[in-house]
Amino acid sequence: MPRPGLAREDIGAKDTSMESLTPFILAAPWGLFGLWVLASLRLPRRVEPVPTGPTTPPTPSVSVIVPARNEARNIEACVGSLARSDFADFEIIVVDDRSDDGTGEMVRALGRENARAIRVLEGAELPDGWLGKPWACHQGAEVATGDVLLFTDADTTHAPDLLARAIASLEADGTEGVSLVGRQLMETFWERLVQPQIFFLLALRYPRLDRVLTRERAGQAIANGQYILVRRSAYDEIGGHGAVRGEVVEDLRFAQVLCAAGHSLSIREAEAQFATRMYTSRAELREGWGKNLYMGALQSAAGVSGLFRALALPGIIGFLLGVWVLPALGLVAAVLGIGGGSMAIWAGHTAGFSLLFWVAGYLRFGAPVWYAALYPLGAAEAALIVLGSWRRGGRVRWKGREYRVSS
Repeated sequence: MPRPGLAREDIGAKDTSMESLTPFILAAPWGLFGLWVLASLRLPRRVEPVPTGPTTPPTPSVSVIVPARNEARNIEACVGSLARSDFADFEIIVVDDRSDDGTGEMVRALGRENARAIRVLEGAELPDGWLGKPWACHQGAEVATGDVLLFTDADTTHAPDLLARAIASLEADGTEGVSLVGRQLMETFWERLVQPQIFFLLALRYPRLDRVLTRERAGQAIANGQYILVRRSAYDEIGGHGAVRGEVVEDLRFAQVLCAAGHSLSIREAEAQFATRMYTSRAELREGWGKNLYMGALQSAAGVSGLFRALALPGIIGFLLGVWVLPALGLVAAVLGIGGGSMAIWAGHTAGFSLLFWVAGYLRFGAPVWYAALYPLGAAEAALIVLGSWRRGGRVRWKGREYRVSS
């Protein structure tokens, strides 16, 4: 008796059916990736409201330290907003890091408003083994008198209630430090195109910014150097900025050192009260992120094997090109008639998932929604920045200074 089996036409129909499903199967990871992001990423909690009522605890004294090197473009707005802080006891110390654009003179001309004092500290010459920003912060901390130290960048602006809310967050969390994430001001084409791409990479690496960071989570510790508030006792115990004297990405390393020493740190969101414009042009984006990404990637991979650390930068480049740029190239190929119907189906679905994802992403970071249609260009530019940072390695140029740091 003949063995039962499928007819030749049935086998052919089954093969055709599987071929028609293949593009959808290959596109599925993009949809699953979007679902994973929605399920996994947790944004920082909002800063606490200003305490009110008869049981309001006494507020500590705060020293606000602003490292400033050639910040004539930003310094008046920054220090002026700090001076208007609605807080009982605070001083402002601007460390003029050997500026030649009149930064210090601008600060001296400002009124102290609500601040106990505004001081301009002339920065000393950079010692061997130190990078500019840690050295400026160290000098400011040496003369500070506050129980709590706030390190904030010169390109930031602060709402009057921000300092009080940051202190309230420090007390509510019961931590030794709190770092704030603010609103990123983006005004030019390249800022709006590239910044959301870089911020999303950071979010993928640090998806749980809602949790207090402790010794057990030191490997996940991160801080935003634009706003770090820390109790003086904990700062002194870890050696202050001397502990990160040679670090390019000193805020990330500072968080790791603080938590590894047994102290705790929380990340809070203050977009309504705190804003920063990091860069103003494509050249500044490339120089600024190029300075940070190489060493930042290595530091964020601390504790893993040397092989994985070595693959960190090429892995980021591969992710940007493979996940965001490749589907767009496939769509162009399909339009040109290359690859047939399967290419068109795969590229259409993957590019569609990506477009929906970046509509939400660009809106989240405050860019006009039409920038989402240019997400492949943004990802390609981000990949070029990462590649440039990788090629430079430990050779860093910033604010007119050049450094060679060890990886």
